[in-house]
Amino acid sequence: MPRRRGSHGDLPLEANINVTSLVDVAFTLLVIFIITAPILQGGVEVAVPRADVQPLTAQDDPFFVSVTPEGRVFVEETELTVAEFQEGIPGLLAAGGIDMVYIRGDSTANYGPMLQVIAAVAQTGVTFGLVGEPWAGN
Repeated sequence: MPRRRGSHGDLPLEANINVTSLVDVAFTLLVIFIITAPILQGGVEVAVPRADVQPLTAQDDPFFVSVTPEGRVFVEETELTVAEFQEGIPGLLAAGGIDMVYIRGDSTANYGPMLQVIAAVAQTGVTFGLVGEPWAGN
């Protein structure tokens, strides 16, 4: 009777798992998450000024108003003119039950649109804060 391969007298079987492809996939997913995480934060990209500031505290749903270098105003990701913002912000804050507004102004933004945004939010009576980037030494 001929002997079959893999019977008891042949070389022992080794049960190894090749994890090289698993590690490749894990690192690829890690790189994808690192690249897409800032994009998922949403909002408008502005270069906020550096100052001696405290980090933002965690909130369930922070509300951001951004002012770009060109003086364009964004509520979250929706662009408004300064006049539209001044007219609509009281109703928006009241309807949304928003009690804190974070104003993100680009460090090179004109002072006029920034002041108009700050004044419009201040007139609603809602608490607001200006967003800054901490100094590298902190």
